[in-house]
Amino acid sequence: MFLVDSHCHLDRLDLTPYEGKLDGTLDAAKQQGVGHMLCVCIDLEHLDDVLEPARQHDFISASVGVHPNEQEGEDPDCERLVELAHDENIVAIGETGLDYFRTEGDVEWQRLRFRQHIAAARQTHKPLIIHMRDATEDTLQIMKEEKADEVGGVMHCFVEDWEVAKKALDLNFHISFSGIVTFNSARALKEVARNMPLDRMLVETDSPYLAPVPYRGKSNQPAWVRNVAECIAELRNESLENIAEQTTENFFSLFRNARR
Repeated sequence: MFLVDSHCHLDRLDLTPYEGKLDGTLDAAKQQGVGHMLCVCIDLEHLDDVLEPARQHDFISASVGVHPNEQEGEDPDCERLVELAHDENIVAIGETGLDYFRTEGDVEWQRLRFRQHIAAARQTHKPLIIHMRDATEDTLQIMKEEKADEVGGVMHCFVEDWEVAKKALDLNFHISFSGIVTFNSARALKEVARNMPLDRMLVETDSPYLAPVPYRGKSNQPAWVRNVAECIAELRNESLENIAEQTTENFFSLFRNARR
């Protein structure tokens, strides 16, 4: 069995259980069938930390982008993102998007940043990793206006209902499920997992955040993407092997520059 953790933050993991060594975390993931990981960038100040695991391991890819919640540090324009995306280890632009949950006041700067990322994705022909929280309408509207459908990408850590999922699918985007789908309270999200076309689905940990049941509340790690896949398999009454195989194919079809 081969699983892909399509969204993790290896540079931010709690490595205490593995004597502070990333290799311990990677070995634990391999033991659970995780054969590839996408290490996602959230600010340019730590881009080298994101890229380093990808430079050392063929089974790790990286992205470049600035998270919508990041208000300090470099705020790159399209040209800067395109320049950075030339690195052979970078397979995607993001994570980017809109997050109104923690932001007060005028958020036009978030929308401008989002547009710059979409423009960079279109120039580099690399897919987008979209973060969307409490900003559904604006996120989808900007995606339409900036023609994000021309490059596609993934709605990472999706938490919306089936109606929103359909709109994202219509925009040529995949839907990625995190540990949230394992929570008993996530009834609407479980329904999305049941209804989703299997060829548009990805699984992720978003580690070190959002650990799945039965590890909820702990620091997440890539090995536990298996728990996400197991939950989806149960919800859809399908085999874990089938979910693993299809989500793996989906990942490498979407992120075409990822080494397999």
